[in-house]
Amino acid sequence: MSGREPWPVEIRVKRAQRLLVVTFDDGTTFELPAELLRVESPSAEVQGHAPGQKVIVPGKKDVGIVRVEPVGNYAIRIVFDDGHDTGIYSWSYLYELGRRREEIWQRYLQALEERGLSREP
Repeated sequence: MSGREPWPVEIRVKRAQRLLVVTFDDGTTFELPAELLRVESPSAEVQGHAPGQKVIVPGKKDVGIVRVEPVGNYAIRIVFDDGHDTGIYSWSYLYELGRRREEIWQRYLQALEERGLSREP
């Protein structure tokens, strides 16, 4: 990739399936579930203000995407139907979520289980 980050060429919301579909200029397309995007929000509310402060967010199985807003030319803000709208999803963060989706998802499910929490609202 000549040392540059993949760049999105298309971003679509599939509301009925609760998916964000992102296609990058390297030909990769990721279908990112709204629930994954919500529980892995890059916001301070979820990630904390320092390493080790990440919050495990339960009860988001049915969360949906209301809209996607551009943030400059480097990111998007996703507005969820639970009111959360403070995460700024950079192109590289979206690419990483897509690339490592299964690993990140399994880690989330394990964290819920360890804490006795549920995906159910």
